[in-house]
Amino acid sequence: MVGTGYVGLVSGACFSEFGWDVVCVDKDADKIAMLQRDEMPIYEPGLEDLVKRNVAAGRLEFTTDLPAAIAGAQAVFIAVGTPSRRGDGHADLSYVYAAAEEIAQHADPQTVVVTKSTVPVGTGREIIERMRKVRPENGLDVASNPEFLREGAAIEDFMRPDRVVIGAETEHARTVLRGLYRPLFLRDTPIVFTSLESAEVIKYAANTFLATKITFINEFADLCEQVGANVQDVARGIGLDGRIGGKFLNAGPGYGGSCFPKDTRALVQTARDAGSPVTLVEQVVAINDGRKSAMADKIIAACGGSVEGKMIAVLGLTFKPNTDDMRDAPSLVVVPKLIEAGASIRAFDPEGMEEAREILQSVTWCDDGYSAMAGADAVVILTEWNEFRALDLGRIKSLLSAPLMIDLRNIYNPDEMARNGFDYISIGRPTVYGASGKG
Repeated sequence: MVGTGYVGLVSGACFSEFGWDVVCVDKDADKIAMLQRDEMPIYEPGLEDLVKRNVAAGRLEFTTDLPAAIAGAQAVFIAVGTPSRRGDGHADLSYVYAAAEEIAQHADPQTVVVTKSTVPVGTGREIIERMRKVRPENGLDVASNPEFLREGAAIEDFMRPDRVVIGAETEHARTVLRGLYRPLFLRDTPIVFTSLESAEVIKYAANTFLATKITFINEFADLCEQVGANVQDVARGIGLDGRIGGKFLNAGPGYGGSCFPKDTRALVQTARDAGSPVTLVEQVVAINDGRKSAMADKIIAACGGSVEGKMIAVLGLTFKPNTDDMRDAPSLVVVPKLIEAGASIRAFDPEGMEEAREILQSVTWCDDGYSAMAGADAVVILTEWNEFRALDLGRIKSLLSAPLMIDLRNIYNPDEMARNGFDYISIGRPTVYGASGKG
């Protein structure tokens, strides 16, 4: 497994749990040293125990030595980063191509080289060409095996996936990958074999469709606020239709994370280059980018139109719960805009504080949610961590200088908040005024 980031580490650990011998390799010596000490470079529920168990069993190891790692391997997975390229939104494939060329120098002829990283359509063909230039005599098979892992639930997603997609065009490659995923056949997991191009498109199509669902319900949340409807009722009403489904219909401050933002942008650029623009996805990107800034405006409006000189408590900074991932999190737009408007920010996140400190400036970091709220003029819920779902409302009220909550994840019941004396603003639902008597 070349690359020990989120995808590589989770996939490598899970393959070893299947019983295969796995070597994870990375050029980052510090990260490899951490893993060799049983320290995790990322937070993912259950990952630390999974890694420790399989290292102890002798099925999982970590190294910086790529030639030694791939010697005799049946399959070598490329799981390096493909961040958005500065300036144009294209996926930066330099790490993928560098890994492929190095693999080509050292891999055995029967090794199957598998792209696990999310890559634009055509990347697999380019990898074949680049490897042939490095070693023309070594006709390595190339396959595509995109991942569909949700941060916070990645191990379950790997072990019990909805499907496995494999782009492979030789019987040898199909046989090797079918064998690697053999444990899933016992659970009747669908294995979808396609061409390289189809597998690459499937990954982007899946992520952009989910990003579109999120953007769709966020747009309707804005409509609901204007007409007095409740977006949660609307989401349930349409989600019970089997053709639509209820997943990814939770209104909020916009999507973030390591996948949706960069994948939607990359697809937009790939489609333009192919002469077949995906204008729907272009709109999804634009709407989501604007939404994060609009959430800061919503908070300012809830505070009477100005946050100058006010203290705002922010609960949750990561883009979603059960991860320490700050990439493209709404907080990265909301918090700086509030500070720019004159607010002081006190913040807490259960897992994302270390990462957030490196990115967000002029923030007071707190040890828990209650200390963040002490003396604040309002509390904002930005990430729906479980520990924020059952806060002591009486204690909150005693800590805040004014009982004002702006809940951008809709985790509380408006009527209950009003009964407890809060002015409560949420997403796509009527605002309630239990403190100020407005409305």
